[in-house]
Amino acid sequence: MTALTLNLSPTLELTDDQFYDLCQHNRDLRIERTANGELLIMAPVGGEGGSRSGRVNQQVFNWIDTDDRGIAFDSSTGFKLPNGADRSPDAAWVSRERWDTLTPEQKRKFPPLCPDFVIELRSESDSLQTLQAKMQEYIENGARLGWLIDPKKQQVEIYRPGQVVEILQDPETLSGEDVLSGFTLNLKPIFNRL
Repeated sequence: MTALTLNLSPTLELTDDQFYDLCQHNRDLRIERTANGELLIMAPVGGEGGSRSGRVNQQVFNWIDTDDRGIAFDSSTGFKLPNGADRSPDAAWVSRERWDTLTPEQKRKFPPLCPDFVIELRSESDSLQTLQAKMQEYIENGARLGWLIDPKKQQVEIYRPGQVVEILQDPETLSGEDVLSGFTLNLKPIFNRL
């Protein structure tokens, strides 16, 4: 199933609090909001996608356990981007310095910032063009590094501000570079057939 897009404007415009409450009352769905106010409703991923996403997050969270420079998040976390969109990357990281500037209320709801680092993991139903546009949106809103991982093609697109997208075919690992210094993602368990 691809995402269902609902255009509520101009009939209804949700406040940030209303959007947050809508998401809390529909936890079985993954709901995002574009900068134009459209709601994107996505069904949960299938077994293979869920397993791959879990393996990605496992590696990020294991690294966080040894490095206290930031906070990691899984796909259930929504972020309020500077352009007004509410997005939920499959994995994300925010530097502790930026995280600590938020109020307790901002930390509890959808943090009003773009993560420093994001990962999107393409599932069978995801449109590549949609994910590429989402990655560009993260970079335009302040992300310093982003990985779009496509297990079917065994390909990774690396996004950095002010640079052309780098495409790697069948890499074994990815480096967190200077954003997540010391982090390496092992792609073998993500690319191997389940």
